[in-house]
Amino acid sequence: MSTTPEMDRNVREKIISDPEFLLEDQDIMRALVTANEATMGSNIVDLRGIAMERLEARLDRLEDTHRSVIAAAYENLAGTNQVHRAILRLLDATKFEIFLEDLAGDVATTLRVDTMRLILESEATEIDSAVTKHDNILSVMPLGFCEGYITQGRNLASRQVTLRQVSDDDNTLYGDKAEFIRSEACLKLDFGPGCLPGMLVMGAEDPHQFTPQQGTDLLTFFACVFERAMRRWLAV
Repeated sequence: MSTTPEMDRNVREKIISDPEFLLEDQDIMRALVTANEATMGSNIVDLRGIAMERLEARLDRLEDTHRSVIAAAYENLAGTNQVHRAILRLLDATKFEIFLEDLAGDVATTLRVDTMRLILESEATEIDSAVTKHDNILSVMPLGFCEGYITQGRNLASRQVTLRQVSDDDNTLYGDKAEFIRSEACLKLDFGPGCLPGMLVMGAEDPHQFTPQQGTDLLTFFACVFERAMRRWLAV
């Protein structure tokens, strides 16, 4: 009489009727392979077992990559929706004062930045009262300020969008908020022929919100739309 315990009848019938159910369970298959290797002894190399382990490792890497791609796609979609909502908010303004208020308020909130600054270059030495009224968002700077701020005085061509981490050494733009801002996005603005350049700066307390490794397509699109909106106000 055999001393080997018999398999439960229900389990046996389940395996026979639906063998794919067993094959799809990685833990069960791993246990079966391990048991098979144990019966073969230590002097026999199971090439099929080695191949299976490598395939499992490769499958795990593919699954990790798949999850990363999906996460990146969702993140890009969320970023696109944010930029679109911010643009629609900008286009709603019927007055330049409202445009500036929305920029400092709802637009900044939508883009999840802690502060925004619109920089306009000017040859004038006196500051207009309208600028003083909106000094929380609008600043007028001398010629060449935007290029110098973006390049930080280095002899190189500035890009339309520059992402970087910052310190509180220079509070020219952020004032009292300078000690909290740790990363920024600088959007170089071209207002057309006959107009001096400008710059839109987005500051964030999170040092990793804007880094040079990130893509700039969405912010480039936002800068292009912002330029066109500003040209309308500057022409009034």
